[in-house]
Amino acid sequence: MLEMLANFLKLLNSDASPSQISLGFAFSLFLGLTPLMSFHNLILIFIVLMVRVNLTAFFLGLALFSLTAFGINSVSISLGEALLTSSELNAFWTGLYQSDFWRLMQFNQTLVLGGLSLSLILCLPIFMGSLIFIRLYRKRFMAWIKTLKISRMIKATKFYQVYDKLGVLND
Repeated sequence: MLEMLANFLKLLNSDASPSQISLGFAFSLFLGLTPLMSFHNLILIFIVLMVRVNLTAFFLGLALFSLTAFGINSVSISLGEALLTSSELNAFWTGLYQSDFWRLMQFNQTLVLGGLSLSLILCLPIFMGSLIFIRLYRKRFMAWIKTLKISRMIKATKFYQVYDKLGVLND
C-alpha cells in the first residue's frame, strides 16, 4: 500500500500530461468495476495501448477501482438487474441477444451490465475530477514544496545531483 502511494506521488510529480494521467484513471474505472474476463475489457485494453494514456495511472487506478468494486458490487448488480428487467428495455435486450457479438459482450449478466453502466456514469466525473486535482496539486502544492528551504537544501547536495543525473527521478 505504501509503495502504491509512493508511485502515485511520483506520478503526480512527473512531467506526464495531466490529461494522459486522468485518461488512464478514467479507463481503469471500466476495467476495475467490471469482471476482468469480459470481452469489452479486452477491447478496452487494446484501446488503452493504442491511445496515449499514462499506463502508470491506468494500473494504479485499476488497483484502486478493483478494491472499490468489492464494496459496490451489490450496487452494480442491482443496477444491472434493474436495467435487464425493465419492461421498456425488454425488446432492446432481446434484439441484442439475437446477435453473436452482443452475446459475447455478456450484457445479459447483471454484474457486467451494472458495472459497465456505473463506469459510464462515473467516467466523466472521474476524468474531470482527477484532471482538476492534478493541475491544482502541481500549481499549488508542488510549487509550495519547491519554495521550502529544506527542499532547496536537499537539491543542493551532491547526492541529489548524482541521483538526478541517473534519471531515477524522471521515470
